[in-house]
Amino acid sequence: MAVCPSIPPDEGFLRGVLDFFDCQAQNIGAEGYRALAAPGSTLSLVLLGFLTLFVALFGYRMLLGHVPGVRDGVLALVKIGIVLALATGWTAYRTLIYDVAFHGPAEVAADIGRPAGLPGAEGALVARLDYADRAMLQLTELGPGDVTKRMTPAAEPGQPPLPTTVGRITLGNDWQALERARMTFLTAAIASLAAVRLIAGLMLALGPFFIAFLLFDATRGLFEGWLRVLGGAALGALGAGILLGVELAMLEPWLADLIARRTAGLGLPGVAVELYAVTLVFALALLAMLIAAARVAYGFRLPPAWREAPAVVAAAIRGDQVRIGQTVREALPAAADRSRAAIVADAVASTQRREAGPVYAGGLTAAAAGPGGAPSGGRNMTVHDRAAPPTSPRLGQGYRRTSGRVSASSGRRDRAS
Repeated sequence: MAVCPSIPPDEGFLRGVLDFFDCQAQNIGAEGYRALAAPGSTLSLVLLGFLTLFVALFGYRMLLGHVPGVRDGVLALVKIGIVLALATGWTAYRTLIYDVAFHGPAEVAADIGRPAGLPGAEGALVARLDYADRAMLQLTELGPGDVTKRMTPAAEPGQPPLPTTVGRITLGNDWQALERARMTFLTAAIASLAAVRLIAGLMLALGPFFIAFLLFDATRGLFEGWLRVLGGAALGALGAGILLGVELAMLEPWLADLIARRTAGLGLPGVAVELYAVTLVFALALLAMLIAAARVAYGFRLPPAWREAPAVVAAAIRGDQVRIGQTVREALPAAADRSRAAIVADAVASTQRREAGPVYAGGLTAAAAGPGGAPSGGRNMTVHDRAAPPTSPRLGQGYRRTSGRVSASSGRRDRAS
């Protein structure tokens, strides 16, 4: 673990403070991760418990008859692989998350600021900020000067006369304005950069703890919240770097000109108040930038498509084509509808089979029966003709008569005639 010096005496105040905060943030992120991910630590025990619970719940589902498909199996393996790779492997965690959160904003700011010609885009933003602070300190030591030597410009025709320089000095204190301008500049620069760096360092140190929440659907929101805070810190660092570069582009030539004029013995009437107003405006702009970055990061959600990766792999195994844009939420209602339709179709088919069962005749029809009750046409009775109804009907099905009822007296009368 590197020891962070507080403020080196041979460097400027702003540079020393920002270097100290940056060193502390990196130590917290890296060493905190190693301490939490070390074997035997509290987090390693929690992670082991989460993995055991995840496998146990998966096994209980199988015992209860919910056999997982190819998609569920692949998704479970992907979850376990991601959690183990990021929560226990420093190399993968540093490449995918740590370097992106700490060094990614500076690289993107350099790509944006270099074509725009912003100071500090080449990676020397802290040094340029420290140079501007020293220039403001030198200007504060020189003071506004003897403003009586500077002539007040004449008023335009039809306009009231402009106040004299001496009158403006009596209305405001230029010395205090210069000090407040430097104080506002230091506060805005240090607070904006130090806040995003320290927040990123703390979130990176707690990364293995939040990555473990990715295993369960009920705790996945905590993992998303961790990503939102980490992404907000990265966006805030990017926005603060760009905005401070714009401020330097305005202040550096202005301060150089003011120092040259004071060295030449010229007064600077009203410049202190103007400088204070500019630094205050940029401080408010930095605050708005951090709020905007937080709002953008708050809207982040894990895309539903990440759940479809195992489904795509399973579909490739089956030889099917799965539409990438289809989500699991859209697939579940469709599967439920097909199940209900299949149930209704099975019920209708079962009813039709029950109603189309064997029909037994109660006796021979008059047309088919000959004299003496023998079959007409001289044909022999087959097994089907001699079939008799069962002794009792089946449950839910009664006898149906297929011929008219013929009494014995009616048969003797027909033979006598």
